[in-house]
Amino acid sequence: MSETNMAQEYSKRVGERLRAIRRQKRLSLQEVEAASTQEFKASVLGAYERGERAISVPRLQRLARFYNVPVDQLLPADIGPSFGLVPPTDTVIDLTDRPTRREGESITIDLTRLEKLSGPEAEMLNRYLTMIQVQRQDFNGRVLTIRANDLQALAAILGTGVDGAGPRLHDLGLSYQP
Repeated sequence: MSETNMAQEYSKRVGERLRAIRRQKRLSLQEVEAASTQEFKASVLGAYERGERAISVPRLQRLARFYNVPVDQLLPADIGPSFGLVPPTDTVIDLTDRPTRREGESITIDLTRLEKLSGPEAEMLNRYLTMIQVQRQDFNGRVLTIRANDLQALAAILGTGVDGAGPRLHDLGLSYQP
């Protein structure tokens, strides 16, 4: 594959990532344009997403900041000359309120409320949950369901046992309540 073709293919893959993140945020191109006070015009963002136009690094960084995701998440995984993408992960979003946890039930955290908390506990929670989002490629930005294998670390951050994590999150106001 020629260098020009590789660059075009990579632009297309970047565009696919941009579109995937925007859709996870449940935003239309026009909504991005309006919310960014026209910094990201719908027509230009659409051209990026279709791979018809290359995005500069500073602009990519501003878009990542706008979407509130790490900038590397807007780029496809580079696995050799074919520039393949990482296969999608199974993302589980549980929209039920469960302040107490029974065996087999999940805990769903309201990420918008977490943004409003401060202090060392909130910072550690934010770092840990951001790591989970990156691993899952889940950037909807509103809720995140904690899986059983993540619960022990979350309980350690909260200074509780596994069974106390759900009630502690509820006390902090972080349990998702539709």
